[in-house]
Parts: sequence; C-alpha cells; structure tokens
Amino acid sequence: MTSHPQDLAVRPVTEPEIPDWIRALNTGFLRTPSLSDEEIADRSSYIDPSRTLGAFDGPRCVATFRSFPQELTAVGGTPVPADAISNVTVTVTHRRRGLLTRMMAQDLSAAKERGDVVATLIAAEYRIYGRYGFGPATSVTQWDIDVTRAGLDPRWSAPEDGGRIDLVDGEDVRRLGPELHERLRRTQPGAVNRDDRWWQVNTGAVRLERAPWTELFYAVYRAADGEVEGLAAYVCDDTWTDAKQPFDTATVKGLIATTPAAERALWHHICSIDWVAKVKSGWRAPDDLLPLLLPDPRAATITTQADWLWVRVLDVVRAMEARSYEGEGTLVFEVVDGAGLAGGRYRLEASAQGAACTPTTESAELTLDVGELGTLWLGDESVVRLAALGRVREERAGAARVADALLRTSRRPWCPDIF
Repeated sequence: MTSHPQDLAVRPVTEPEIPDWIRALNTGFLRTPSLSDEEIADRSSYIDPSRTLGAFDGPRCVATFRSFPQELTAVGGTPVPADAISNVTVTVTHRRRGLLTRMMAQDLSAAKERGDVVATLIAAEYRIYGRYGFGPATSVTQWDIDVTRAGLDPRWSAPEDGGRIDLVDGEDVRRLGPELHERLRRTQPGAVNRDDRWWQVNTGAVRLERAPWTELFYAVYRAADGEVEGLAAYVCDDTWTDAKQPFDTATVKGLIATTPAAERALWHHICSIDWVAKVKSGWRAPDDLLPLLLPDPRAATITTQADWLWVRVLDVVRAMEARSYEGEGTLVFEVVDGAGLAGGRYRLEASAQGAACTPTTESAELTLDVGELGTLWLGDESVVRLAALGRVREERAGAARVADALLRTSRRPWCPDIF
C-alpha cells in the first residue's frame, strides 16, 4: 500500500535512528546498505542530529538530508557563514512525493533564522537544485599532461628562486597544512574552511572501510625564508610498456599554493619525477596557471570541465556587502525568490572602498531569480551572457553591462573541496 505524501514525516533524526538513516543514505547512493559498527561510529562522531533530516514511512527512513556550518570566502577575502548541504537522497520507492522539497524548505528556513548568508552544495545532478534557488557559482577543470611533450627540462631538481621542495609525511601535512590552507582561503573566492577531521581523513590518520586508503606522496614548497607556501598530494601507479619501459601516471589529489612561485615549483616537481610520463591534475580552477606553466601548453589536455560549487543566497544585503568590487557604480536590481527567503528590490552602491546594499522602492534596472544571483555572486558568470539566455531581464538598456563591470572578477573563483 502506497503511503500518502502527508503521511511521511520529515524531521530531525534521533540518535537511535542514525543507523537507519545511514542505511537509507547508502541505499540512495547505490552503495551496499549493510552497515558496520565502524561506519555507524564514524558518522555518529560528526553528524549533528538537529541538522540531520530524515523522511520516515512509519519507522523506516526513506530520504536523507544533512547540513553543517561552513565558512565560504567571498570576492575580496571576507568569509561568510554558510549552510553547507550534503548527504541528500530519496529512496527510489519514495520519489516524486515532495520529500526533498520539504527537507530543503525546513533546512533553508532554519539557516535563514540562524543568520547564514548563503547555502552551498556540490550538485550530483544538474537539474535538481535550481528549483530551490541554487545557482552554479564555480566550476572545475581537469587536465591530463603528456610530460614527454611538455618541454620541461628533465634535469630540473630544484626551484631557481631560492626556494626548495621537500617530501614530507602525513604527520607533517597535519601540522603544516591547516595554516597554509587558511592563508589560501583568505584570498581565494569560493574556498571553504577545512576542519580537523578533513585533515585526519585526507592524510590517512582516520581510515574508513567505505573509502579504502592509498598512501600518498606529499611535497611542500618552502620559500627562501623557509615559509611553507605550497603543498601537493599525489599518487603514482606502476605501469610499464611492452618494451619494458616505465610509463607511470601521477594523479594529483590536491595542490594548494599561496604564491605563483610555489605553484610553478610544485607542478614542475610532479612533472619531473623519474618514470612519470603522464600527470592527471585533479580538480583545478578553470583559469589555473597550470597549462601556461608548461613550455608547450598543448601538452595539457582538458578531460573534465564541469560546474562545482552551487550557491543559494539567503541574505542579499549581507551577501552583496561582504564581497569587494573592482569597479564603481550603482545598480538597482530585483530578486525573485519563490521560497520567500531573499526576494525584494535592492540598490547596490559599490566602489573599491566597499559597498552598501539597501532595500529600495526605486525602479529596477535588472530582474533576476535568486538562483542567478547565486551564480553571479562570486564573479564567475557574465550578466550579459545570462541576459542573452533570458535568465536575467534588463529593465533598462545597458544595465547588464553595468552589472558585469561591478560583479566580474579578474581571476575566477574556485572551490578546492568536495563535501
């Protein structure tokens, strides 16, 4: 017998219900639904039941949703409080009953009440989250590098700027990495904070049955004064050609750098490892320096180009005032928000010195959905482009170009993390 949608309860889970919630999560992601005590203990260690929603058909959990506090770096380097959303599933037997809509509405309403400026997520499926006011705000690119044609000096062994590359272990990374990442995210729009558990899991100090661990190589770049300015983590396979020649691939699991010198040195290090013929870059910013660091940029071939971090604005005034602006001007825009969380008409006055965003009754120059505002907020997308697509409406001729001059950034935003 099919349950009526209104008979399905959507609410925060209790601690005794966490195992059933995990089972529903695994089922939704097509992973084995069987649970180990280790997985229950691990997930219970970081799940906040008050922010972990389930939809229940009687005693059985049939949909999952979790959020957690996050800091997202706005253009200019200011961190804003974000509602990070993850672990979203609906069991196949209970689709099309509005369960995600109910869970999303409950979570976003709580986030708005808490004072979060935006909500964030990484979308597994493109067509779902626009209906809830999210817009794709950053993207990622992956390259395969043919080392043999890159044109780098194979005799390279050290940077020429007085810096140095050191190989380190996971314990060193847990000691050096957090401070380095904090320096990076203060300057990188789209970056998010990493907690201690992130460093524990991603260096193998905490190992999970559901994610078999492969030991990584770690390289740090130290400037001439000894300061750590970059960190790379990578794995190498063991491949030989029929002619018994080594033809290994180095796959980069993460590379962060606070200076171009560090970025250059780390990529040169990885591309000069003996036996490595190919390098897989991992998820990078779409305007990453990487291809142009090579004497022959054509040695780097794009293998993936995709949307990444999605943003949902919850507080227009704080969002627009938190970021910086490279241009100077005034714009009146109307935000349409079917959920009633961030809609209204606003006047933005921006300059290099700061911005003021206030509700207004003036005539709007631009009208856009809250999802398009999320897409534009980090400076990656063009208002003129969205207007050509009919996703932004010009109420005054030329307003889209004015908005672009205010909102676009000279370097593209990037989120190095998945959550």
